[in-house]
Order: sequence, then structure tokens, then C-alpha cells
Amino acid sequence: MSIRSVRPSEDDADSPELTAVQSALAAEHAAVYGYGVLGGRLDGKRGAEARAAYDGHRARRDALARTVRDLGGRPVASDAAYALPFPVADAASAKRLAAELEDRIGGAYADLVRACEGARRKEAAAALREAAVRSARWRGGNVAFPGLAERAAGADPAATGPVEAAGADGSR
Repeated sequence: MSIRSVRPSEDDADSPELTAVQSALAAEHAAVYGYGVLGGRLDGKRGAEARAAYDGHRARRDALARTVRDLGGRPVASDAAYALPFPVADAASAKRLAAELEDRIGGAYADLVRACEGARRKEAAAALREAAVRSARWRGGNVAFPGLAERAAGADPAATGPVEAAGADGSR
């Protein structure tokens, strides 16, 4: 799914925080659309997970729109439709799309974490964590650096184990 680029107006060109919030909002619009598409391909427990994710993304989308207005901006509107990265014809492709959506949302929230401070940063970090957990559930494994595509590219989610903290063994 393509997420359109968010160009700040002249008034907010100097606000990286507003730009990052707008990008996260655009990503949430795309996620809401994507979950609407894939939800019809899942039933039972996975269908319930998709509905919960859909509701969660709608709530985050609405909160981000309020945040944009609080920052003095005009919330980016949702597209009428989004191009899916691949056809969603069955449960397997629906789960794959859900994992992709969560990965992309994670990237938007990683950018938001970098661009803000305080309570907004805490909320963005929580959203990043939720996206990483949902992605791992849909995929059946995790990536070492959720939200950082350049670090996760080519990583085998099944081979990812616990990450040691830098210096945990006394070395740097």
C-alpha cells in the first residue's frame, strides 16, 4: 500500500513534529483501509484479531487527527482507495498484508518517536510497540528492529532471538 508523502505547508515547514504526526496519520488511514480489505478473508480467532486491530487503528487515527489540529495543522485526509502491495485472495495473503501494514505503521511511529518529546513521544513509542507485537503475531515471528526498515531488510524473522544490550557482557 502506498502512503502518500505529507508535505508541510509554509506555515508548518519548521515543525518536524507536525510533519511526523501527519505521516503517522496518513499511515493510520492506510492501515484502516487495509484492515477493511483483509478482514473479510479471516474468520474465527484471526478474524477477531483483525477486527481489534481495525478498531485500534481507527482510534489512533482519530487521536492523531486531534493532535494535528492541536499543533495548528489541518489533518491529512484519507485517500478514497489505496493500492495493495499484492492481491488479497485468501487467509494467508490477508495475514501477510496485516503484517505488512503493521511494519509500515511501525516505521511511521518510529519517525514520530524521533520527532517529539514528553507524553507524545511516550504515546508514539507505545504505538510502535503495539505495531511490532501485532506484526509478530501476524507473521509468526519478529524482526530485530521494528519500525526501522533499513535495519530489518533481509532479516529472517524466524531466526531472530533475544537481543543483548550493548555492553551487557562488559564490552562496548
